[in-house]
Amino acid sequence: MLAAMPQPPSAASRDEPVIRERGDACPGALRLHAADDGFLARVRVPGGLLTVRQASVLALAADRFGDGHLELTSRGNVQLRGLAEGCGAGLAELLDGAGLLPAPSHERVRNIVATPLSGLDGPDGPDRPDALAWALEFDRQLCASPWAAALSGRFLFAFDDGRGDVAALGPDVTVLGRPDGRALVRLGRAADAVELAGPDAPRAALTAARYFLDAAAEAGTQAWRVSELPAEHALRTTEFGRRLDAAGIAATPAGPVDWPYAAPPKPSGAGGPDRATLCVLPPLGRLGSAQWRVLTQVADEGSGELRVTPWRSVILPAAGAHGAARIEDAGLVLAPDSPWESVTACTGRPGCAKSRADVRADARAVADRARGPLPVHWSGCERRCGHPRGTAWVDLVATGSGYRLAAPGRPVRDDVRPSELAAALADARTDPDVVKK
Repeated sequence: MLAAMPQPPSAASRDEPVIRERGDACPGALRLHAADDGFLARVRVPGGLLTVRQASVLALAADRFGDGHLELTSRGNVQLRGLAEGCGAGLAELLDGAGLLPAPSHERVRNIVATPLSGLDGPDGPDRPDALAWALEFDRQLCASPWAAALSGRFLFAFDDGRGDVAALGPDVTVLGRPDGRALVRLGRAADAVELAGPDAPRAALTAARYFLDAAAEAGTQAWRVSELPAEHALRTTEFGRRLDAAGIAATPAGPVDWPYAAPPKPSGAGGPDRATLCVLPPLGRLGSAQWRVLTQVADEGSGELRVTPWRSVILPAAGAHGAARIEDAGLVLAPDSPWESVTACTGRPGCAKSRADVRADARAVADRARGPLPVHWSGCERRCGHPRGTAWVDLVATGSGYRLAAPGRPVRDDVRPSELAAALADARTDPDVVKK
């Protein structure tokens, strides 16, 4: 009998409700987190959208206050590490001047992802709504609602244009585009949803957030996410519909929904036409400020925007003819067959005191020899920070003397030695019984 692949604590199913005795300590741009390599700031980027000016300011902040690097997160946000003690006021002033802190009281709750390729399919593409426009309007409404500041820094909103990419990330509130200007809104992982007019989607998502806070307060368990609510306080689509009606939003029950799925965008763009949409993959989601400035310069010559994805890549719409070559010269990935595709890792040593290994260095050492279709995530401890969501993946957890390796449908290997890593990982990533499903 094969051992089951272990799930991270944040993804595991729960037979009992989560009960907490402390508040959410999720870092933000104003609430810095003390790490082994200095302080960490997490800058929320709703919908992943950055203007060239905002992106330039992030590079400046990394150089002025941090270690000169920027990290992309699994929610399309940007982290700065190695920050000096006492830099908080200067960092906040810099970010605020670029419009990255429109509501200081709400900055940690602006966890909003949107389909990164929304609107970029061209005139011959499917007729889908503009999910990014939904996300930005929702962010405006969220920041204008004082009560919304009580949400956890882990609560996630997703605005999907209908293809099913960000809807697969396990959001707490999902808006999914439908034909004819309609939208579905789902609470947590519910099988059913409500259907309503697309223009009402942002306000409906805000109503869902208020419903969650009311249910969490009644439960008294300090739930941070919809999945953490006790069964007797679980969110119900019927009650959600009643609240929508009270808010003047016309909605109808959709019943069980066959939710679509689309894979994340692949690295692409090398050798494209004069104007191309580039999908840039920084290895392990980490860039030096000089690399980041190359992206900013290419974006400035194109659409003037960068879209950070929840898969730690960056979309550059309408990039110029020479942009791809400059990006690859900077050490960033555009080739869809790169060994770095679908490889992620936590911070590891030396940045995290809990880590048992320098997981990024170990990943780099075997990346080219351990390719395969399945995603792989390297973790320095059992917390598995930043692990993939919504898909099957290979799980590597440092043990101190090697790694514990788990893959779907495979027996768990408890202590894979460094000399065995490349072969063991390549084998786990190419399991035919999993890949063909």
